[in-house]
Amino acid sequence: MGNLSFDGENENMLDSYAQVLRNLYLLQKIGIKFGLNRTEEILGRLGNPHLGLRYIHIGGTNGKGSVVAIISSILKAHNYKVGSYTSPHLLRFTERFRINWEEIPRDRVVELYERVKSVLVPESPPTFFEFVTAMAFLYFRQESVDWGVIEVGMGGRLDCTNVIIPHVSIITNVGFDHQEFLGTSLAAIAREKAGIIKENVPVITGVRQPIAQSVIKTTAYRLKAPLRILGRDFFVKKSSTQTFHYQGKNRGFRDLPMPLLGEHQRENAGLALAALEVLEERGLLDLRENSVREGLKTTSWPGRAEIISRNPTIILDGAHNPHGAESLKNILKTNFTYDKLYLVIGIMGDKDIRGILRRLLPQAEAVVFTKPRYSRAADPESLRKMARSYISRCYVIPDVVQAIEYVKTEAGPNDLICITGSLYFVGEVKEIFGDVADPITSLSQ
Repeated sequence: MGNLSFDGENENMLDSYAQVLRNLYLLQKIGIKFGLNRTEEILGRLGNPHLGLRYIHIGGTNGKGSVVAIISSILKAHNYKVGSYTSPHLLRFTERFRINWEEIPRDRVVELYERVKSVLVPESPPTFFEFVTAMAFLYFRQESVDWGVIEVGMGGRLDCTNVIIPHVSIITNVGFDHQEFLGTSLAAIAREKAGIIKENVPVITGVRQPIAQSVIKTTAYRLKAPLRILGRDFFVKKSSTQTFHYQGKNRGFRDLPMPLLGEHQRENAGLALAALEVLEERGLLDLRENSVREGLKTTSWPGRAEIISRNPTIILDGAHNPHGAESLKNILKTNFTYDKLYLVIGIMGDKDIRGILRRLLPQAEAVVFTKPRYSRAADPESLRKMARSYISRCYVIPDVVQAIEYVKTEAGPNDLICITGSLYFVGEVKEIFGDVADPITSLSQ
C-alpha cells in the first residue's frame, strides 16, 4: 500500500493537504442530498471526465467494498490499469481513490481539489460526497485507467456515482440500513439499489429475499438488462476454509483461493467472477485462470474480519448493521477456535443497535462498550442497558484504548477478542494499533 509516510513530502504540501481535508469535511455540514444534477453540472464544467471510460458499478447493502477489492485485484493481475473508488475510508482520505490498489498521492488530492473547486458556483454548493466523486472521476480520466471500479455511496438510484454507464452492474445484497434515506421496507430499499441498473447493461446479483429479488428482476426485465443471480445462474461452493469452487455460465474454476474470511466473502468473489465472465463474453477481456488465482490470492480489504494481533487473537470487523453482524457471527463460529469470546463494541447511534447486539452478544463471555471519537457515536451506557437481555457480563469503558487494554487483561492466550460496531470505529482502532492516519480526522461518508 502506498503513501503511508510523509517522507519526501515538503511541509508546504502537507499543510495544503491538511487544509484540503478540513475544507472537504466542512462540506459535511451540508448533509446528504440525493440527486444527480449537481454532480452532472460539476462534471460538465470539468469536461465530463466520467464519459468514455469503462466502468464496473457496484451497489448493495453489504459487501460492496469487498467486491471492488476482488475485481480490482483480478483485473490488476491481468495487467490492466485499474481505478478503484470506495467509501468510507478507515484511516486516510487517500484510501478512497486507488490506481492498481495504490492510494492516490497527497499532492494529487490537492491538485484535484483545486481543479474541482475552480468550477463550483456559490449558489449550488456540492455535498462532501458529490465533491469527492467528481475528484475521483477526474483522477481516473487524468490517469487514463483501463477500468474504473466504482462503489455506490448510498442507495443507487440517486447516488451521485450513478452518472456513469457501466459495462456491468452488481447488486450484492439488500438488507436494512440507512432506512431514513432509502425506505423502511426491503422492497423500497431494493428499488433504490436497482436504480443503478441501466438499459441493456448486464446485472449480477446475490440478492436472495424473494420480494427484493423480484424488484431486481422486474427492473432488469423492464430495461432489457440481462440478469444473472447467484444460486440460479452461477454458483460458489466452499472447498476448504479459504478456498472455493466457482461455476458460471461458461467458466468454472476449482479450489480458488480467498484470503478474506467468511462464507459471504466467497459469495462476493462469486459475484466478481460472474461480472468478469460477462465482460469476457462481450469481448472486453480474456480471463486467464492463473491471473484469476493470483488476483484472488492477493486481494486485501482491511477492517473486515482482519486479524490484528495474536496471543490472544484479536480481530477487527466493521459490522455496522444486522446483515454485517450476522456475517461476523458466522465467521466467529466457523473460522476460529477459541475458549472464550470477548467483544469490544463501539456503534454509531443511528444504526439498528439491537439488531447488531442480539446477533453477537449471546455467544460472548463478556462485552465492553466504548465510545468512538465521532459525534454520532452511541452512548455506551445506553448500549449496556440494551445488552442486559443478551449477556450478563457487560461493562462500560468510554476510552477506547482503556477498553481494549482491559479486555486484553481478561482474555487468556486461547481466547478470542473481537472489536466491532462501525467502520469509523475500525479506523480509530487501527490507528491505536500503529497504522498511519491522516494529519486530521473527521467523520466522513
